[in-house]
Amino acid sequence: MTPTRNHLVWDWNGTLLNDLSLVVASTNVAFASVGGPAVTADEHRVRFRRPIADYYAEVLGRAVDDDAFGRLDRIFHDAYRTGLTTCELAHDAGVAMAAWPGSQSLLSMWFHEELVPTVHTYGLTGHFVRVDGLRASVGGDRKAESLRRHLTELGVDGRDVVLIGDSVDDADAAVSVGGRAVLYTGGFTDAARLRASGHPVADTLSEAVGLAATLP
Repeated sequence: MTPTRNHLVWDWNGTLLNDLSLVVASTNVAFASVGGPAVTADEHRVRFRRPIADYYAEVLGRAVDDDAFGRLDRIFHDAYRTGLTTCELAHDAGVAMAAWPGSQSLLSMWFHEELVPTVHTYGLTGHFVRVDGLRASVGGDRKAESLRRHLTELGVDGRDVVLIGDSVDDADAAVSVGGRAVLYTGGFTDAARLRASGHPVADTLSEAVGLAATLP
């Protein structure tokens, strides 16, 4: 296959890395720290969105300002780090990456200094011309600005890009630079929400790559 758009940007959490169970468990640790309710994986997939502070506020039933979100974010990430070694890649991640004929990079909203060695641990570094994570102490924001910076560093025009991710925010980021997105149902977002977005949707990463190669 020869894709019209020759550069593929991968999302990490919930896409290449199958970490939904850990994310939900870590989110519940954060909610419990302020007396909030626990959410199930299905509830998380229906309600999760960025900015994450808005998601937290909805579940907790009260406003979550920057200070409150910063505390919750630290609690979440402490719990997440503890369980990270239990996570595996999506079952067809390797096959899917090998099937793409163009260049590939990785953009995550997880902390850059932790992302890079983790990607190396999973043996994936050689697949990517660039790996970028969040270069800030607190996360939770939308992905569009991070994608613009990522592509600027690569010297890649957004119109040459397809992004594969598991959230509507991934698609919004791709559209913001003139790119396209394929959304993956195996991550953090309910499949019905992804399909309602109007973007191409795939149930496996291999299917996502196949769709990405056909996008005009």
